[in-house]
Amino acid sequence: MNPNSDRLPPSTPQGDTATRYNAPALEKGLDILEALSGSSEGYTLNQLAKAMDRNVSQIFRMVVVMQRRGYIQADDNDRYTLTLKMLRLAHQQPPIKRITQAALPLLNELSERTRQSCHLAVYEQGRMVVVAQVDSPERWSFGLKLGSLMGLTDTSSGHVLLSYQDEIGRSRMLNDHIKIEGELEMDPGHLFSLLADVRRVGHSVMPSIQIQGVTNVAFPVRGLGQQVVAAINVPYVARIDGGPCPSIEQVKLVQMDICRRLSHQLGADDTSEA
Repeated sequence: MNPNSDRLPPSTPQGDTATRYNAPALEKGLDILEALSGSSEGYTLNQLAKAMDRNVSQIFRMVVVMQRRGYIQADDNDRYTLTLKMLRLAHQQPPIKRITQAALPLLNELSERTRQSCHLAVYEQGRMVVVAQVDSPERWSFGLKLGSLMGLTDTSSGHVLLSYQDEIGRSRMLNDHIKIEGELEMDPGHLFSLLADVRRVGHSVMPSIQIQGVTNVAFPVRGLGQQVVAAINVPYVARIDGGPCPSIEQVKLVQMDICRRLSHQLGADDTSEA
């Protein structure tokens, strides 16, 4: 093998590759990122080492470098969390960048017309990720933070993405499913019944399984070839005072319009199905 080559020999078995081409420092750095991604509150250095089944001396220099490069940060209590740098790097990829750039003006319009917060979520490696978010214009709002991870099987956005896959694609997504903190078990029979309902009506409306008093309304966003590439979700919060508040049915009409227009911008050739 040419040591200057940037490709592995096509005949190299994957198992052999894993044993012959080790990069311990890189593995350690990735372990740190993955450990922090699984914690909503972050870790102290000692807690991080314990979560990785290592000692502090093994990870200290790596943590310092990753903090200096902006991938992780420490608060006043020396508790480490991930920054949004990984998300920013991901957004520089043309597909995500194109979707978010096209979506943001429409999400702002959706928020203004419905007086609700809203977000755009995509499927990524077994979970749903919020890649664009707009707060309600009201003095109060409820929304997910940019970059938040969401469950695949217990959220309306996940149901929308799963519903519009073929059997092979859906099976692959479910096989790759990675549970996030707090994600509830979903009975497979109940899940497939929910997915069938989403396909039948074209959207998902369900009480939030995570937050009491929130109703999630999610519609699909399509791209080339009518493929569903994302979901726009409104975490609907009803007002109980005398202030004006569009109903869920009114929100659905606006949301359907927004998703059709975004789908058209992303190359969907027949947005009537969106």
